Amino acid sequence: MSYEPVIGIEVHVELATESKMFCGCDVSFGSPPNTNVCPVCLGLPGALPVANRRAIESIMAIGLAFNCEVSSRSVFHRKNYFYADLPKNYQISQFDIPVCHDGYLDVVVDGETRRIGIERAHMEEDTGKSTHIGEGGRIHSAETTLLDFNRSGVPLVEIVSKPDIRSAAESRAYAQSLRSIVAELGVSDARLEEGSIRFDANVSVRPTGAEEFGTKVEVKNMNSFRSLERAVDFEIRRQIDLLESGGTVVQETRHWDEEADVTHSMRTKEGSSDYRYFTEPDLVPMVMGADWVDQVRSTLPELPSERRRRYVGLGLDDDLAGVLSDADVALREIFDESVAAGATPKPAALWLTGEVTAWLRREEKDSSSLELDGSTLAELIAIVDEGVVSASAAKEVLEGVLEGEGSPREVAESRDLVQISDTSALESVVADVLASNPEAVESYRSGEQKVVGFLVGQVMRATQGKADPKMVNELLRTALSA
Repeated sequence: MSYEPVIGIEVHVELATESKMFCGCDVSFGSPPNTNVCPVCLGLPGALPVANRRAIESIMAIGLAFNCEVSSRSVFHRKNYFYADLPKNYQISQFDIPVCHDGYLDVVVDGETRRIGIERAHMEEDTGKSTHIGEGGRIHSAETTLLDFNRSGVPLVEIVSKPDIRSAAESRAYAQSLRSIVAELGVSDARLEEGSIRFDANVSVRPTGAEEFGTKVEVKNMNSFRSLERAVDFEIRRQIDLLESGGTVVQETRHWDEEADVTHSMRTKEGSSDYRYFTEPDLVPMVMGADWVDQVRSTLPELPSERRRRYVGLGLDDDLAGVLSDADVALREIFDESVAAGATPKPAALWLTGEVTAWLRREEKDSSSLELDGSTLAELIAIVDEGVVSASAAKEVLEGVLEGEGSPREVAESRDLVQISDTSALESVVADVLASNPEAVESYRSGEQKVVGFLVGQVMRATQGKADPKMVNELLRTALSA
């Protein structure tokens, strides 16, 4: 029997606000443990929460970017459960009236566009952080657990997809696209390595062609795109193997073990009734009026999918448009400026995604510090098109520009990279090369056209690479045909 995976992804996004969701504590990453805390985020008796307006506007922006409807009215609930890093023994979250609902995200997988539905995006607060001291770093083998409540109360958006994903590769593509949009919005630093974005996956399998869903398993602890793809792939295979051996899939929560490349059972999966949701009595309902929604909508930047379509419209192929669309903001701005300055789009994109990006990695520098703007890139492309420098020499010119030596023309002259395009000077060199290579001349006149390449190489060597190859080729063929 063949099986079809059915996957939904839950993405938790920490917002880049200056203060926490319900108090004024700082949210900076890397502070000493338990220094960014107060009675509210520690859940002390008598402390009252106040909602962070900036966080609400951030989740509205996220929802609009993912084509969601923004609820006109939304409320907070208490989600009750006990864990050591949850000081109140409940989390302020949302249940039946989220801020955003019913959206979608289009992702490209193997050249095919897939539309993934987004069920909801709701607002909640993050928990504290537990560090388990002992072999393996997991609670069951820990000798001691250390608690840091700096993260407790940090604004957190949970984006829940519909079960529309059908493969591990599609899961990764969805997560990457989502992360790219969140980063573009500027509502989160979107750093996976710091836990700013975390993934949970709900995975089930069913016989191919069946309409009813199989029993889903929630997989936790994926903090990279690679981990997400590998964890989903493993869980799909585990469930299929279990069913084919006569077993039954149990609804549960499983932990992804990065080192062992397997999932481990953590606990039986809770249902919503287990959390005993009820309306948060200390917070009033939120009203998102049309004017407020429109105000947030007006602040949205150009999103990756829109930018990609624009780049394709400029003549870039899908792959190059995708790479440039996901590049750093500074590189994209240079591209747009260069096109406005008259540069042909494709060469501009290739220079930025190729040589410029390689130089940044080699020098370990950030794109925002580049000694390059759009008009300068347009000038570099122009001097190549005009034959002032060769395509290979242009790479050295670019390096000089990036190192602050001046404009492309200034660098080409100072580094003695300007091509020889004087016809009389090149005719003399061509004549000397032909006189020194009578056998090659005879081969050409006998019908061996490929020998021209050899002769071009000899002229380039004689001019130390400064001759215009196109002009050299033309002069050689004229002389050989005489």
